[in-house]
Amino acid sequence: MKVHIATPLFSYTGQRREVEAEGATLAALLADLERQFPGIRFRMIDEQDRIRPHLRIFVNRVAVKVLDTSLSACDEVHVLQALSGG
Repeated sequence: MKVHIATPLFSYTGQRREVEAEGATLAALLADLERQFPGIRFRMIDEQDRIRPHLRIFVNRVAVKVLDTSLSACDEVHVLQALSGG
């Protein structure tokens, strides 16, 4: 499936904003991304296996918050990084 990558993660994907990955769940998709682009998962998922607070993941334009979210091959995933500051 198509995965759109947040700009701060481009260094992991060779500056590609869009990549292909597989998985029946969001956790499996992230494992496939990690296999292809070592180190990327840690930037998205914390030590408690939760999506990091500064990141938003959308599946077909719907925000998801848990890794056991089911996916299908025709889904489109967007990984966005929240901006913060004062």
